[in-house]
Amino acid sequence: MDDKPWPALPFDDWRDTCATLHLWTQVVGKVRLVQSPWTNHSWHVPLYVTPRGLTTSPIPHGERTFSIDFDFTDHRLIIETSSGDVRILPLQPRSVADFYAAVMALLAELGVPVRIRTMPNEIPDAIPFERDHQHAAYDAAAAHRFWLALVQIDRVFKVFRAGFVGKCSPVHFFWGSFDLAVTRFSGRTAPPHPGGVPNMPDWVAREAYSHEVSSAGFWPGNASFPQAVFYSYAYPEPKGFRDTPVRPAAARFDGGLGEFIMPYAAVQSSENPDRDLLAFMQSTYEAAADRGNWDRPALERTGPLHA
Repeated sequence: MDDKPWPALPFDDWRDTCATLHLWTQVVGKVRLVQSPWTNHSWHVPLYVTPRGLTTSPIPHGERTFSIDFDFTDHRLIIETSSGDVRILPLQPRSVADFYAAVMALLAELGVPVRIRTMPNEIPDAIPFERDHQHAAYDAAAAHRFWLALVQIDRVFKVFRAGFVGKCSPVHFFWGSFDLAVTRFSGRTAPPHPGGVPNMPDWVAREAYSHEVSSAGFWPGNASFPQAVFYSYAYPEPKGFRDTPVRPAAARFDGGLGEFIMPYAAVQSSENPDRDLLAFMQSTYEAAADRGNWDRPALERTGPLHA
């Protein structure tokens, strides 16, 4: 396995595994979705980075809880209940249909059966899980590198989050869009979101963007945009936002995506990845906050970020 702290992530090297893993995380994420009380901005649905992979965190099921973890070191899916029972599914090349059936069977075996909507979210021309025999790739080394990158990014994102005392999301991994994100809020309501996200109800998007935000994240790319990037956007986009100079030099505004982006490779190859990533997040946030007239003195922390 490649254990470089910031591994290279060329999309073409793992495009099939990326597509399959995206769908596997949707199966697991939807289990958390249907079992959890609704939380504002869909904060009850993401996964979280762990020292071995990604986790749902505890999921309620009657008077018990359970969790589902992706282990990208030993390449296992681990389902544990508060009763002390454990089931393990090896992560290996298998179709989405097979993965879905296996996960549902293990949950039933553990006495925590769950039923989910099987149409993937935020993916155009999606195939229901139980009929998807097309996506079946799993390159263990590639999945491990992706997780290693998430470990570093999660760490830096949490430093950035600590500098804000206003309403702010956790650092969390959204399985719908397959990205790690953190979102700051101005405190003011926003105009209704137009919706139109593939296979996602418009009311979900409108609730998610009910208030003004500056959101930053990491996305590994997909077939239509085959490049891993960091991104930052504002909703609603204030006048002059996209024309604001940001740091570092590798960052730019992408008109097609409607957000600032910076290649992951620029950070991965930097002499100081933490510095460059924090500069990107801070300068793009400042572009949103200053152009949007946020009350920055009231929302930002001025003291040290570590005890």
